[in-house]
Amino acid sequence: MKILFMREGKQMLSKKKKIFIVLGMAVLLVITGYLNVILNKSTASNTAVSETASADFFATYREDRTYTRNLELEYLDAIITSTSSSSDYIATATSKKLALVAQMDKELILEGLIAASGFNDAIVTVSGDNLNVMVKTDGLTSLEAAKILSIIADETNTPATNIKIIPVM
Repeated sequence: MKILFMREGKQMLSKKKKIFIVLGMAVLLVITGYLNVILNKSTASNTAVSETASADFFATYREDRTYTRNLELEYLDAIITSTSSSSDYIATATSKKLALVAQMDKELILEGLIAASGFNDAIVTVSGDNLNVMVKTDGLTSLEAAKILSIIADETNTPATNIKIIPVM
């Protein structure tokens, strides 16, 4: 009479199979550790890249904004100088051009005031009654945010609920 070692109706694994399974798991563990080290190194190098990226962000944003504004001004000038435009279109284009110039002036002044307050770089965008401030910083403290908020609110008489401060790392 043979006695088979059974577990829930299945024959137990032989020693060779168990050894292969344990070795396979050990190999997977080593591969996982290796990948973890490689990915952590690439994350550290990405941190250095992100500092350059934030500087590029500010430069790129300013270039894009300047290009877009120049196009808007050209379109408005074309309407204003066009002989076929009605007086209503000319008056509307003139008022839009003046509003755009005033907005550009306001943004420039606010960016200068924020930079003069000790921040490396800042971009201000005005959209209707709302103001967005993107500030280059390693971490924005509540005191620094209050300082920026105070500058914006004092200069523009905009309520604090309409001002959004966005730290850019």
